[in-house]
Amino acid sequence: MSYALVLLVGLVAGTVSGVVGTGATVILLPVLVIVFGPREAVPIMAVVALMSNFAKITAWWRHIDWRASAAYALGGIPAAALGARTLLALPENTVETALGVFFLAMIPGRRWLAARNIVLGYGGMVVAGIVIGFLTGIVVSTGPLSVPAFAAHGLVKGAFIATEAAGSLALYISKAITFQAFGALPTDIVVKGLITGSSVMAGTYLARLIVERLSVAAFQYLLDIVMAVSGVALLWQALR
Repeated sequence: MSYALVLLVGLVAGTVSGVVGTGATVILLPVLVIVFGPREAVPIMAVVALMSNFAKITAWWRHIDWRASAAYALGGIPAAALGARTLLALPENTVETALGVFFLAMIPGRRWLAARNIVLGYGGMVVAGIVIGFLTGIVVSTGPLSVPAFAAHGLVKGAFIATEAAGSLALYISKAITFQAFGALPTDIVVKGLITGSSVMAGTYLARLIVERLSVAAFQYLLDIVMAVSGVALLWQALR
């Protein structure tokens, strides 16, 4: 029954993440904590994240902007490894407040940049990779932090989903290797992650059918909703 719950929620999480590019961890992690406990949930989610991003890449392979993902990974890989071994120096609520304000500001900010044909270049993607990679290494998930970075690069729909996934996959591989080095990925954890990840992958492939039917405008509105919900949730958490 426990695995049935995990697989069902994993399918939903994979579908949502496959449509808007993020959200799987937010949906799935609480269930993993309930079923497996917090100590196992974090490394299990790391394995699931690898599988989820791999599914997005294979689903939209021909749409990937490899230069953008490489620039992001260039800064993100060493930063994620460093973050996985580093404690966050700032108070947790300070970081949550800053991220929450950033998400909300990027809703009008992304439209302002698009209206003026201003995009985040490859140098900006390297910087984004460093910042997001470090945070990804420290916490379980940075949620949709990479969404505004890749959206500001001018990517939408399948190209956005797959390119963000390719860059993020490199960061999660770096994080998983660090977990392995510290003995946090024993065989039973990997198996649980593979089982859970299989349902997330199925949801991701299902999501392509939805994304193909979305207009660019509808997809942009969905991204705005994701950033608005994430921003409000982070601010609420920080002010509790």
